[in-house]
This record gives sequence, C-alpha cells and structure tokens, in this order.
Amino acid sequence: MSASLIEIAADTARWTLTLNRPDKANALNGQMLEDLDAAVAGAQSAGARVLVLTGRGKVFSAGADLEEARNGTLTTDPNWEQLSSRIAAFPGLTICALNGTCAGGAIGMMLACDLRVAVEGAKVFYPVVKNGFLPQPSDPARLTAIAGESRSKLVLLGGAKIETREAQAWGLFDRVVRADEMAEALDTLAADAEASTPALLGSIKALYRR
Repeated sequence: MSASLIEIAADTARWTLTLNRPDKANALNGQMLEDLDAAVAGAQSAGARVLVLTGRGKVFSAGADLEEARNGTLTTDPNWEQLSSRIAAFPGLTICALNGTCAGGAIGMMLACDLRVAVEGAKVFYPVVKNGFLPQPSDPARLTAIAGESRSKLVLLGGAKIETREAQAWGLFDRVVRADEMAEALDTLAADAEASTPALLGSIKALYRR
C-alpha cells in the first residue's frame, strides 16, 4: 500500500484509516482507492469491530484528484463503487470522522458509513455538474436515503454547498464536535461495538437491509 498516502492504525477492535495527503486536500487518486479498498478488506478479515475513516489536515477530502481525472479514467474507476460498497457491507460499526470538508467522490465513503462525526466548519458539496462528471452509482440513492430526494438533488444538480449545521439538520452529520473533542467522541461511540463481536454487529446491521 501507499503508506505515505493512507495511514493505518490497527488493533484487535478498531482500525483507523487516515487519508494523508493534506497538501492536496486529501484528493483521492487511483492508487489511494485501491489501498483504501484493500485496507477495509483487511480490517474485516482481521475481525475489527469498528472502522474509522478520517483525514490529515483541515480537509477530509476534496474528492477525486482533478489532474488525474482530467488525464485519465479516474472518475469512472470501478474502485470508487467497490470501496463504498465494501464499507457499506462491513459487518462492524463504521464511522466517518470528518476532520473537515468532504467533497466530490469522497462523499461516497462518507455516505457508506454508519455514522458521521464532523468538526465545526466542515461542509459537504458534490460539484459533479460543474466538473462534468457523473456521481458514483450508489451515491444518489444513499444521499436520498439520508437527506431526502429534493435535498439530494439540491446537492447533485444544484451544486449546493451544505454548511455544518445544515448538514447536521439533514442527517448528513450525526454529531458535530470541536476538533479537540473528536477523539473522545469516537471513543464514546465505538465503546459498545468494540466490546461486541462482528457476528452480532453484522446481524444488527442486516436488520436495516430487510
């Protein structure tokens, strides 16, 4: 894996995957997608009960690396959908710890998580129309399931930038905390799941898919 771009902190109960490209606003390239997908698979194989996704710096992720996207097929890379599907299917508790704004294709990871905790000032926007790209296939349905169809269209078709408190009111952010409160918030949310088993957690999550 590209250890310099994806940091992995793993123990028996919790794996934390950190996007580590702060100089590029944690923009995702093809290799990072592959590495993230492999890391999520590794967490599941290891029996982790909690999976946390976060970023280094002031932005969670700006989405696709636009330079790579303009010069190749990054926006249609199947690893976007594979990654979000793997996160959604993870048998334990998944938490997106948004250290800052989440934009573009990175929203797929955020939406696929069970819970989203954001720092004050974090925003959400998905400028697919502006940039001339399609959203990832599962993103409109997941966004609609959380925020409703009209709000989903406001983001995807209207290009709206959703501020922190509005995102919380829509259900996109489950908790909003100060940056110095994030670690404690994650520990509190993860405690019961970490003491449980992947089988029980997976069975509970399966009830939501009936």
